[in-house]
Amino acid sequence: MPEITANIGFEKQIWDAACILRGNLDASEYKHVVLGLIFLKYLSDRFEARHDELVKEGEGFEEDPDAYTEENVFFVPQEARWERVANAAHTPEIGKVIDVAMLAIEKENPRLKGILPKTFARPELDKRRLGDVVDLFTNIRMKEHGDTRDILGRTYEYCLSMFAEQEGKKGGEFFTPACVVKTLVEILKPYQGRVYDPCCGSGGMFVQSAKFVESHSGRINDISVYGQDSNPTTWKMAQMNLAIRGIEADLGPYNADTFFQDCHPAMRADFILANPPFNLSDWGGDKLMDDPRWKYGVPPSGNANFAWIQHMIHHLAPRGKIGLVLANGSLSSQSGGEGDIRRRIVEDDLIAAIVALPSQLFYTTQIPACLWFLDRAKKQKGKTCFIDARKMGTMVSRRLRELSPDDIAKLAHTFEQFEADTLEDKKGFCAVVPTAEIAKQDFILTPGRYVGIEEQADDGEPFDAKMKRLTAELSDLFAKSHDLESEIRANLKSIGFEVK
Repeated sequence: MPEITANIGFEKQIWDAACILRGNLDASEYKHVVLGLIFLKYLSDRFEARHDELVKEGEGFEEDPDAYTEENVFFVPQEARWERVANAAHTPEIGKVIDVAMLAIEKENPRLKGILPKTFARPELDKRRLGDVVDLFTNIRMKEHGDTRDILGRTYEYCLSMFAEQEGKKGGEFFTPACVVKTLVEILKPYQGRVYDPCCGSGGMFVQSAKFVESHSGRINDISVYGQDSNPTTWKMAQMNLAIRGIEADLGPYNADTFFQDCHPAMRADFILANPPFNLSDWGGDKLMDDPRWKYGVPPSGNANFAWIQHMIHHLAPRGKIGLVLANGSLSSQSGGEGDIRRRIVEDDLIAAIVALPSQLFYTTQIPACLWFLDRAKKQKGKTCFIDARKMGTMVSRRLRELSPDDIAKLAHTFEQFEADTLEDKKGFCAVVPTAEIAKQDFILTPGRYVGIEEQADDGEPFDAKMKRLTAELSDLFAKSHDLESEIRANLKSIGFEVK
């Protein structure tokens, strides 16, 4: 097998090649195998790179775990090193060898305890195919250098997105499309401080925040990451996703329900980015009627949208900002007291912007979605920016749309202009609206109510002249249709069929 190098489309090459392992496994089972192997290869490559450095130094520290942890590298013991896995690739014991490797790594690295998948030896996993995928990874050189440093992280993220698409609704519990996350990040600009996601899924918000900091010449250590997730599998994927990116994160000691077991009760975040489950109905609200987080009103037990919003506001620092994805119903619903909660939040002058998103951005739902941006220290007091982005984006497959980098830059620039008080209303796209006007609309926040309909360009042709031209063209078309009708009738009659 020729060596694969990091180039455009590399992630897809990995995905396509790794699909040989699929066999009769469900996507939810197959996911742990592929992501687990990517993670094991990442650990091995980082370890080997540091190991080589220590050998060259000649001080004899190449087997000292402290020499690795001081450089934020996980120590990989002898029985877990990739060479041992690669040598066992085409033996019946390959599954057991990988499980032993995962256990050994967890034992040496407390941060990874209980996180890594250890089910490679199970009978239903085809060992011949598993060996083929091990070969695939053996032939990838991933030592950290140049622009290949991020390649395994990108591959991990790409595979997460593909699994989300394959798994349907269930996959949406752990993955938010990258273009949506990037939009939140580019508008919020989380340069430094505490970044929090109370329903963090596989950790995409944190990954994009770290990328944003690095791309603006900042340091990843300038942000502190906090989060949690109730799903044990998703929580483990987030831990691996962040470890593969070198992001230190506090996701709580284990998976936990945010409403009933807040892992960070005293934490006040500078930036909160989240994509909570849309319209979550079974969230246990009837057991939390007196919760101190419900400053603006008790959320209905049949829908958690305003429980999520208020939980985030509760965790916001004095100058903190929130960017979250919600179903469009949150903008206008009056049921269960939601209208009153929304009114109180608007009257408290927390809402900086609302963005209506285009359809088909999500792998897992057709529910129309929007972005809420809240800010305790709004630059434009008493005003809210409404953006209707429903016409933006490009279809990248039959079912899926993406916001392009230009789309995201346009949205971020529009918000920057709003904050600088230089934004001019544009029919059908954006409007700056005072709170008094929102009150007249019964505190409904649907952007279409405020931005109006896009004005059609005037072509300069006078109405009377246009109507004469169009009716003349229509008359010609009618005449042609009569000629065609006569011709068809004659042709049918010639073969013995007459239309009466």
